[in-house]
This record gives sequence, C-alpha cells and structure tokens, in this order.
Amino acid sequence: MSEPTSAAKASRHRRHPVARHGILSSPHPFVQVLQILGAVVAVLAISIGTVGAFAVWDAARALEDSGVSIGDDETELPPSIGEIEGGVNLLVVGTDSCEGQDLALFPRCADDDGGERNDVTMLLNISDSPRRVTVVSFPRDMVIPIPSCPNEDGGSYPAMSAQMLNSSYMNGGLQCSVLTIEELTGVDIQFAASIRWTGVINMSDAIGGVDVCLSDDIKDIHTGLDLAKGEHTLVGADALQFLRIRHGIGDGSDLGRISNQQQFMGSLVRKLKSDAVLANPQALFGLATTALQQVNNGQLVLSSSLANATRMVQIAMAVKDVAYEDIVFVQYPTEYATGGARVQPVTWAADVLFQAIAENRPLKLTGEVSGGNGVEVVGEADGDGTIESPTATPDTAVTPDPSATPDGTQTPSTDAPVELPSSVTGQTAKQVTCTRAEQ
Repeated sequence: MSEPTSAAKASRHRRHPVARHGILSSPHPFVQVLQILGAVVAVLAISIGTVGAFAVWDAARALEDSGVSIGDDETELPPSIGEIEGGVNLLVVGTDSCEGQDLALFPRCADDDGGERNDVTMLLNISDSPRRVTVVSFPRDMVIPIPSCPNEDGGSYPAMSAQMLNSSYMNGGLQCSVLTIEELTGVDIQFAASIRWTGVINMSDAIGGVDVCLSDDIKDIHTGLDLAKGEHTLVGADALQFLRIRHGIGDGSDLGRISNQQQFMGSLVRKLKSDAVLANPQALFGLATTALQQVNNGQLVLSSSLANATRMVQIAMAVKDVAYEDIVFVQYPTEYATGGARVQPVTWAADVLFQAIAENRPLKLTGEVSGGNGVEVVGEADGDGTIESPTATPDTAVTPDPSATPDGTQTPSTDAPVELPSSVTGQTAKQVTCTRAEQ
C-alpha cells in the first residue's frame, strides 16, 4: 500500500462539504431507503383528490411525530412537491434488535442481551446537478473512535477511542451512529433511518422480492439459507438472510457480506427502474401501507428531518433519472488489523473518495468488485434492465484529463472521472454480479 501524501494526511482533519442541500425556494440499504421513498410517493399519489385524503394526512402527521432527533434537524415543512434542491446525505442503519422479532426465525433472540447494534451501516449521497448516487458501506467490524453521544437520561455516553462501529448504535441509537460516521468522514449528514429485521422482511414482501444470482450452491447453518446455483427471487425472511449472510460466501468475512448486499441493492435499483415500480400505484400503495406499519410497530425509525412525506418525495424525485453507471456502491476502504479478526480504516484512500464526492466528480473504480471475494461480475445492464455479458475487462488506466494544462497540472472538472485507489472496492448498478461460495 502506497503512503499517503502530506496533503492527503492533512485532508483527514477537514470536514468535506459533501452535497449539502440548498435552501428551498418559496412559491432514502440502497435497499431500505429506496423502498421507504417509494412508499411515500404512493401515499401522496393515492391520496390526492380522494375521500381518503384526511386519513392519509393523519398518518403522515403520525410519521412526523415519531421522528428521532439526530442533532441538526430541519423541521420546516417543504413548501411544495418537487425535486429537492442541492444534494443529500442520508445514513441508513440496519440493526440486530430482537425486539418484536419472530423466535422461530431468530432463535438466538430467546437468550438476547437486550442490546441493539449496527448490522449494516450505509451512507447514501445524492449529488447536486449533475445527479449521481454513491452508497458507501461501512464494515461493522471496523475499529474506529466513537464520540460522546447523548443518552436516554439527558446525559451522555463517554467517548471511546477504539471500538467496533457496530457499538455506536448501542451507545446512543441512531444519533450516535450519525455522529460516528460524521466524525469518521467529515460529511454533514442531514437525514437518517434505521430498520430492524422484521421491518426488512415486511418491506421485501411488499416490493415483491428482489432477483439475486449465485455462482455456486450456498448453504449457511447460521442463517439457515440454502440456495442452489443460479437465479432466485428472494422475498421475506430469505431476502433478509441473504443480506445478513457472511459464513458460506467469499472469505466468510463482513467484507464479503457487504459485496453481497451491494449485489442485492444493484438488482433492486434495476427492478425499481425497469419495472417502473415507482409508477405503479398498486405496488406503491402496498409499500406505503407497509412502511407506515413498520414505523408504528417500532421496526422502522426515521430522523425528524426525514419523517416528512413531502421531503421524502423530493429526495425520491432526485434519484429517479440517474443512469445505472452513475449509481456506485463502494466499501469504505479498510485493511485487516493485527490478528485478522477486525479491520481498520485506510483514511488516506477514504479521503480521495470523499473529496471526489464533495467535488461531484464521476468515480472510476479500479479495485476488486468485492473486498471479501464475495461476488463476481457476470454481465451488464442496459437502460431498460436487459442483462448482457460484459464486452471487455474494464480499462483501469488513467484517462488523460482534457482540462490539464501544458505543464501537466490538473484543473478540477465535474466531467473528469476520479480514479479511486484500489483499496476502495465496489460495483455500479450497471454491473451484474453473482455471489460466490466460500473458498
């Protein structure tokens, strides 16, 4: 691994003004986010002009009342329905809480310690014009500082210098996970959501399942998942366990699980766009009803800034026309710590990633598609979702920047792609991947 430059080292301590959304003029892994946004579109589309409008508005008010503060909430009601101005940073957390879970599906919950930790932590960035989407997944076993976070009694949990990321939710809930990722990345997070296992199951059922691909037979005694090589449409508990599986795929690590989740999210994006789910009132009504149920049942938690129907519609409208190749799923760069049981951040490589996002530059992936050998690329999707075999191995050479001056220095351009370090692994929604069995 090459050493970071002095400029890269210095940039660690700067906060990146990544896609701060603009002030609204007057007159939301990623798997859970897209489902939630689609649900709110349904609420509005079905309610307008119907006798049920008051009931829907009442449900929307209840949604707002359930919002959780993440420290810098924007509570003012957006003045109109339209694409949100500027960019968006939204944190999505999937937790391992046993509260409200089915013991038949999760027998370990019979001996639960009552804690709630991050199973999944993803940061969704939607850039300003031109619109691009980047989803950064953070390994749950990554050892990082956890800041002091507010507790339930009005006090605070003490800061910790070196803890696994998944302890952040247990020490202050959604707000603490937001504060932790903000401190790690320098990104200002405006919106956040967390979802529990049963919430994922019910939302997966409502959307009609997601297609996934397996290069080998997969069997995991820990999740109970037993799938044959080939393609499968996963719903309910199988969809959840596919997102949770780590043993039995790739190198058996959380890094392999992240790439498996990225396969799922890429397929979900293609389904939402190619099947026009967001334009199907019947499908959206099911999503809307289910999403509200998950909030009411405590399986879905939204920040106060996100628990607003109009705001969520504005965010949804900002992502609906983004091309597959401009939807990028990456893993926060890491390397194994001594002993190999945990990973630690490679901050100089992360600085390159977040600086590129801050400048709204296209991202060029040069690393492996999976940090844990969990998936392999088998094809590409065209604009209507049709899958084709890849035409050639991607060229990882640096393309000359047309904005370069005669002396070779570069003038930043929003059209010039940034070549990410090879330690930043991931894939785009255009790439079709299949899960590999554990080697």
